[in-house]
Amino acid sequence: MDGTVLGFEEALALLLNHAGSVKAAEVEEIALLAAAGRVLAVDVVADRDQPPFDRSTRDGFAVRAEELNAGAALEVAGQIRAGEMWTGDVLAAGFTVEIMTGAPVPAGADAVVMVEHVERSAGAIRAGRTLKVGDNIVPRGSEARLGQVVLPEGSFVGAAEVALAAACGQESLRVYRRPRVAIVATGDELVELDQVPGPQQIRNSNSYALAALVAAAGGESVRLPIAPDQREAIRAAIEEGRRADLLVLSGGVSMGQYDLVEEVLGSLGAEFFFTGVRMQPGKPVVFGRLPATGEFPARFFFGLPGNPVSTQVTFHVFVEPMIRALCGAGAEGPRFVLATLAEDVAGKLGLTRLLPARLVGVEVKLVEWQGSGDLAANARANCYALLPAEREGFRAGEVIRVLLR
Repeated sequence: MDGTVLGFEEALALLLNHAGSVKAAEVEEIALLAAAGRVLAVDVVADRDQPPFDRSTRDGFAVRAEELNAGAALEVAGQIRAGEMWTGDVLAAGFTVEIMTGAPVPAGADAVVMVEHVERSAGAIRAGRTLKVGDNIVPRGSEARLGQVVLPEGSFVGAAEVALAAACGQESLRVYRRPRVAIVATGDELVELDQVPGPQQIRNSNSYALAALVAAAGGESVRLPIAPDQREAIRAAIEEGRRADLLVLSGGVSMGQYDLVEEVLGSLGAEFFFTGVRMQPGKPVVFGRLPATGEFPARFFFGLPGNPVSTQVTFHVFVEPMIRALCGAGAEGPRFVLATLAEDVAGKLGLTRLLPARLVGVEVKLVEWQGSGDLAANARANCYALLPAEREGFRAGEVIRVLLR
């Protein structure tokens, strides 16, 4: 085993370097709405100028700015609603046209004065303010030109992207297939949900948490049966997991007599990039790659600690970026934001701490917890406060990074 224990930032940089080397899965074409949450495999281009005409951004009157600024009374020659075109001639001097938001600006007009900024009487308007040419008009093609790439390959498809694709007439999109992620929970103490746990047993919550996290990251989970702490059982689970695009194991990666995951992986020729990270919780996290065989291509794997908060923290930091890369989104790091500490917090020299916390507005406060097995505290949190390894303590009011989830 050629791995090592790394600092937090070093381990994250190494992970992202490997994530940048992966290739997305096959491409498939699916309906536009079904593509939400997926990653584009083919550029989306504008099928016409956007907007396709000079568009009014306000309810008001289409005018020549010079005439309006001179204080002239302008005769109202008609009205244009959204969805209509002006059928008259080029707007003549001394005239204006009432126009609604989203309607095409008639030829001859170069600005739109807002309806609340004019006085109207006897079929004419007069404004008590000045306008610049182009005010309240979005010019044709200013958002996109015919044939322009508006959504490049590799874009994550959310609501904004769905709207833009729809505006380009895309009833379907070509996206990358969701990567399949095999999940193996290990441990003699685990039982499935349909079993009654004995006094020494716990239910297999990690497998379900990981499946939910995989789905949120854009993958498709393959939950395999619990692997007891036996070499052959763990080996069989790993061999089955190699059929997926990525293998994630939980438990069995610490230093105990029955922590056998690394040993079994090593017997299969695994290359270990790290076998621990100086972080809390999650220090025993493992990342590596199984070699290609006649039956399987090379596969990245993660061995996550078995305590549930450790499992979920290390997933967000390390596994989620790899899944997104396998989805076709490229190597993107975890989602951090800046927030202000609500209270003094103790640090731990030499360990980067990622502690369950609640982020409200721009302020973050730690959640009381009983350690990395405390599922209830983790559920009360909505993020993790990141406390760097170089400090023994942090003061209320300091700005820190917060890991979103």
